[in-house]
Amino acid sequence: MEWKEKALLILEDSLTPVPTELNELDWKSGLSPKTGRLAQHISAFANLKGGGMFVFGINDDGTCCSISQSEAEEIVKKLGNIAKNNLAYSIKIEHDILEYNGFSLLFVYIPEQQEKPVYLRGNDLFNSYCRSAGQTVKMSQGQVKALISNSKGIYFEKQIALENISADAVLKFLNYRKIFELLDKNVPTAIDIILDKMKDLEFCKYEAGRWHITNLGAILFANDINDFEVLRGKSVVVRKYTGTNNREMEFEQFGKYGYAAGFEGLVDFIMLHTKQGEKRDVKREDIQIYPRIAIREFVANALIHQDFSITGIPLTIEIFSNRLSITNPGAPLNDINRLIDLPPHSRNEMLANTMLLLRFCERRGSGIDYAIEAIEKQGLPPVKFTRSEQHTRIFLFPPKKLSEMTKEEKVLACYQHACLLYEDNRAINNQSIRERFGIDKNNSFVASRIISDTLESGFIKLSDETNLSRKFVNYIPYYG
Repeated sequence: MEWKEKALLILEDSLTPVPTELNELDWKSGLSPKTGRLAQHISAFANLKGGGMFVFGINDDGTCCSISQSEAEEIVKKLGNIAKNNLAYSIKIEHDILEYNGFSLLFVYIPEQQEKPVYLRGNDLFNSYCRSAGQTVKMSQGQVKALISNSKGIYFEKQIALENISADAVLKFLNYRKIFELLDKNVPTAIDIILDKMKDLEFCKYEAGRWHITNLGAILFANDINDFEVLRGKSVVVRKYTGTNNREMEFEQFGKYGYAAGFEGLVDFIMLHTKQGEKRDVKREDIQIYPRIAIREFVANALIHQDFSITGIPLTIEIFSNRLSITNPGAPLNDINRLIDLPPHSRNEMLANTMLLLRFCERRGSGIDYAIEAIEKQGLPPVKFTRSEQHTRIFLFPPKKLSEMTKEEKVLACYQHACLLYEDNRAINNQSIRERFGIDKNNSFVASRIISDTLESGFIKLSDETNLSRKFVNYIPYYG
């Protein structure tokens, strides 16, 4: 797809339903006099996979204003000079004036550079910038090092966690029995066969008569993550609090095992500490607040899509009396309003594919769908996704009466319901919303109110604009 065609699609995504700047696009109402800041933006776009662009003619509130030919020429001239003179090496930019909803907007495209990082002239390479949560921010040292490795084709998973060790040490540090268990195979009796399989899966390497454990092998199957210095701080942390805030902690548990080796135990641990009580009719039975499949999928998603170059933010699961949150380092690469329908955009492809091979998650792109569907079936409030420059956070909530839900929660639930049905080539209507919220047929006006509020928010639209009958009205997500 040509960048100009892509530009209009990205702009549409950024302006609807709620105006939000994206990593690939930076709105500008006009030319800024801050040359240094513009250089930082160009650095960030040049370091971004697929590149990025400015669009001139968009105000901070997402409204549009046309850019004249003379304004466009001045903007392109200044940005061209900055791209040529203010970065470590000269970058060529592209531009065009495109029509959008009757407005003439100037798009300036900065292609991704093969040689990365692109940093500011007169500085060292740690003065490099990236896009995060729609903002331009300075890279951490870890991010710069990761970008250099990635640009050379040495991704995080392939980097070495422990080098120059014996074959016996590989089997000591990695839980090889768990590997074969997850592959549904018997553990071979011959060490050579075990090591060959682990090498095929790229959990370890053999060079010059010595063995090396990769980050992929260590992060998934470490018997103790702390044995690997480069992975310290990457353990999963589970915290439980006594109330609705973090002032009084009941416990804090740091995971020891690699993600694959300890995954089921982690899910069991979360389920144990989020159960509500027991049924005591015929037999005792735990009452689970959150569906297991939702916990599984959201935890797996957080493990797979985290940004390993960010330090100081461990993957954290926090249990409160009125919510459960899952936080992973790294802003999401997809729009948080499109996590249900868009295919996953992973920072860690090898990790994602291996987790899929080991059956820790559903087929690629369907995990969040399954989780949201389970939340709906259990009648829980909608899942809330939030983002910042450095992390992604997911909130799950315990049962709540419809009368206790806020307007925003009802709108979000309605939108997520529309997304799920749209994936099945269906549309929502009054009946489906009544079923989602458990509303009696005699109170169909309540469902109508929820649909109306969601329509007004811009998250859904009529599935058929030509249908004038109010009795058979259906709705689909805004992107449909």
